[in-house]
Amino acid sequence: LDVVESGGGLVQPGGSLRLSCTMSGHPLDPYSIGWFRRVPGKEHEAVGCIDRAGDRNVYSFSMKGRFTVSRDNAKNTAYLQMDNHRPEDATTYYCAAALVGCSAQRWGFEAWGQGTQVTVSS
Repeated sequence: LDVVESGGGLVQPGGSLRLSCTMSGHPLDPYSIGWFRRVPGKEHEAVGCIDRAGDRNVYSFSMKGRFTVSRDNAKNTAYLQMDNHRPEDATTYYCAAALVGCSAQRWGFEAWGQGTQVTVSS
């Protein structure tokens, strides 16, 4: 499976950015798509997940209300909409695919993208 993230870049504090996650050569439909980010002291922090039925969750209290996960199977793409950016949101974001349901644990996902960098700066 080739999983590819895109959409990272520079965003101002309080600004918005939307990340995309696509799968090359495979339909997105059967997979749950999770989003993770790298943080100091942890290998990866779970951001959110959307399963193949469209049920979604954002795991961190600091991200709830600011981050939204979604998917468009017709476009073979999943999204992470990030609003009201804070300086601590600056890091590398990853999407991952799983044939089972959503999980906040890395081991639940069998395919990972290379990551896309988000920088928060005025």
